[in-house]
Amino acid sequence: MPPVIDPNNVYSEIGASHLSPAVQKDLARVYVPNLRSNDVSVIDPDTLKVVDTFKVGKSPQHVVPSWDLRTLWVANNAERTHDGSLTPIDPLTGKPGTAVPVDDPYNMYFTPDGKSAIVVAEARKRLDFRDPHTMAMQYSIDVPQCGGLNHADFSIDGRYALFTCEFEGSVAKIDMVNHTVLGYLPLPLPMAHAQEAAPTNGKPAKKMRMPKKGMPQDVRISPDGKRFYIADMMADGVFVVDGDAFKQIGFIPAGLGTHGLYPSRDGKSLYITSRGTHQIHGKPKGKGSVAVMDFATGKITANWPIPGGGSPDMGNVSADGKWLWLSGRFDDVVYRIDTRTGEVRQVKVGQEPHGLTVWPQPGRYSLGHTGNLR
Repeated sequence: MPPVIDPNNVYSEIGASHLSPAVQKDLARVYVPNLRSNDVSVIDPDTLKVVDTFKVGKSPQHVVPSWDLRTLWVANNAERTHDGSLTPIDPLTGKPGTAVPVDDPYNMYFTPDGKSAIVVAEARKRLDFRDPHTMAMQYSIDVPQCGGLNHADFSIDGRYALFTCEFEGSVAKIDMVNHTVLGYLPLPLPMAHAQEAAPTNGKPAKKMRMPKKGMPQDVRISPDGKRFYIADMMADGVFVVDGDAFKQIGFIPAGLGTHGLYPSRDGKSLYITSRGTHQIHGKPKGKGSVAVMDFATGKITANWPIPGGGSPDMGNVSADGKWLWLSGRFDDVVYRIDTRTGEVRQVKVGQEPHGLTVWPQPGRYSLGHTGNLR
């Protein structure tokens, strides 16, 4: 794995001034996978216009930058079928290539050394390690107690990763050296939760009757590598986990249906998205919001509700750090949020946009997802 430049800030190389020569000529675009319309909307970030739409495979979930930053892969997991595929996009032209048949690619990551793509086969409870260019199978790791195998991030030295188990309310720790499951960590729900129902007659809404376990989603490591932050859409906040000791050490309330986590370009803040509902298939115009957490203190320093309601889900920060781009999962829009003021602009896209990526992004290499660069 490439050496860590600053052990106090693993995000030091994703700063606005660290655009790799490999991406200098790539088109500035936002690529939006639309889960229900089976296509990708391409947005010009300068004009806020959709400049292209192209069909991909069934149920596109995420657009994933490759480790070498030269391909953007659309993960079409073909929900509940065996027709999954990966569609490559050339970032120089913004055009798709020929799809590669791949079983159940809900999400995709890359090993820190770049030798393997990791296809997250959610329905199979399995991590498939594949050639990062051809996607030929290398080997697999079964994660049998991880229902809803989903999002991940890697330790600062790349020796292990934490993967969320969405339907188990837990996290799996994977040994990246010996290719084994090191264990599972349940994340108990806190006692208090956000209110989902709207207030009536001027009276506060009653709290929802909550399930007994959470639904962990996105994962991000702290700048110094000592903690992992895990969004949980049932807990309405972020669990803090000591990755080395593999134990929960804190919880930070954030918003209703907490879902996505994105570090700022300077590595000082974490943008936390909340979809505005506990439902997997929510309604439009929910109580969606974005919270801003200070990495140094663990405190929420700002909270930006989506004007008129919305469902901010997944995305990333622009190369210059000025804009946070997020899919509006249940509103068929994309949000562009000013990272200084929280002001929101919207762009209409396809049906049920999910894991969009902003391109190009600064960094030396990509660990996958919607652009976990380092």
